Amino acid sequence: GVRVASSILLWTAVLQLSTFFGLPLPPLRAARPSCIGNRNISATAYAVTAVASDDVGDLAPPALPTRRSYRSNGYLLISCNGGLNQMRAAICDMVTVARYLNLTMVVPELDKQSFWADPSDFGDIFDVNHFIYSLRDEVKVIRELPHKFNGKVPLSMQPVSWSSEKYYLRQILPLVRKHKVIRFSRTDSRLANNGLPLKLQKLRCRVNYNALRFTPSIEALGNKMISSLRSTGYFVVLHLRYEMDMLAFSGCTHGCSGQETAELTRMRYAYPWWKEKEIDSEKKRLEGLCPLTPGETTLVLKALGFPRDTRIYIASGEIYGGEKRLAALKAEFPNIVRKEMLLSEDELHLFQKHSTQMAALDYLVSVASDVFIPSNDGNMAKVVEGHRRFMGFHRTIQLDRKKLVELIDLFEDQELSWNEFCTAVKELHEGRMSQPTRRKVIAGQPKEEDYFYANPYECLGPARKRREKLKHTEA
Repeated sequence: GVRVASSILLWTAVLQLSTFFGLPLPPLRAARPSCIGNRNISATAYAVTAVASDDVGDLAPPALPTRRSYRSNGYLLISCNGGLNQMRAAICDMVTVARYLNLTMVVPELDKQSFWADPSDFGDIFDVNHFIYSLRDEVKVIRELPHKFNGKVPLSMQPVSWSSEKYYLRQILPLVRKHKVIRFSRTDSRLANNGLPLKLQKLRCRVNYNALRFTPSIEALGNKMISSLRSTGYFVVLHLRYEMDMLAFSGCTHGCSGQETAELTRMRYAYPWWKEKEIDSEKKRLEGLCPLTPGETTLVLKALGFPRDTRIYIASGEIYGGEKRLAALKAEFPNIVRKEMLLSEDELHLFQKHSTQMAALDYLVSVASDVFIPSNDGNMAKVVEGHRRFMGFHRTIQLDRKKLVELIDLFEDQELSWNEFCTAVKELHEGRMSQPTRRKVIAGQPKEEDYFYANPYECLGPARKRREKLKHTEA
């Protein structure tokens, strides 16, 4: 009783003193010199109050939410798959499904079988108590199934990808009522981007930006890194997704030696869950489906006008090719920072063989940066972009890789001068600075349309009041 009472008092105090979204928000920064020459778009030009009480006030719960009383239709177990940000989005979706179907949700299981083989549990990455209590006015979350289900094998299935709420109501709810417990063995992209009721879309945001808070130890180290980077002022985060797993999976080998290409190909064939084996690397690159190489990224940063002394934090795992592959980037931008430079050996040791926890540190730093630049459009790039929009449309430069590789090839073939190249790169990205916009909807092609978590415009407060002024592109 004393422990529970103390926990409640502590919970209330923490929420009252913490930031509104459950994550530390960086202060608004003064505009810096434009990264696209004279065409300056201020870092705060599109800043808005993230949530307005008369608009989307239900995105955040009161200090201690009143427990929602409902008759549960059964229990939902979820086994997340993928990396940190794929799992993060999936958890948001599954909480939303549990709420819609009036289910009791068990704390999620994280992927331990994928390429990264990270043994971390949910509680090693996210604050379990905060997750449970912050959602108590929407859905009941428990740590484990009741003992009466011990020894019983739950119905296990994979929901259909990109499904509407009607699929879950018509197909899944009857199964839960029949079996009492259901396990979703895959959870990536199982809920549609568009067409859901507004309340469900806003709940997805509430889970993402409020309920999913990292553990105190991860938050503390993340804040230490942010403070160190901020101590000298402005800093940029470059999400340089040029790691061995990405290159092997995607088949993107532009700039790699024959030996490296063979190594990456062997790795791709060695992993049975990577279905695509025969890949034309150059074709994918020209289609804009490959991450930019460190060398290509260097050219783009220079062309965008970033000064030589820009402090650039590289958010990534081990870069394939090591220091040799980063040589050009470091030569042009010597103020490169990695997490190994910001944390002690003892602090880093805690994260060894825990790539998901490492990714959580990169996530915190990326969200807090003055400018975020991803070299590809994977899950981290998309989820961080959406979080930065939610915080006030903080600048994310969405690189147009398809057109960039065309320009880079023209420049390297001496068909474009340096000035022509710079002008073209700047003009190409003037409208790709995370300005307010609607998601592109492509009926029947959810993989091709804009991802909900990259632009959750239903949750962006006053921006929603301007939606009639924003172009909604239907393809």
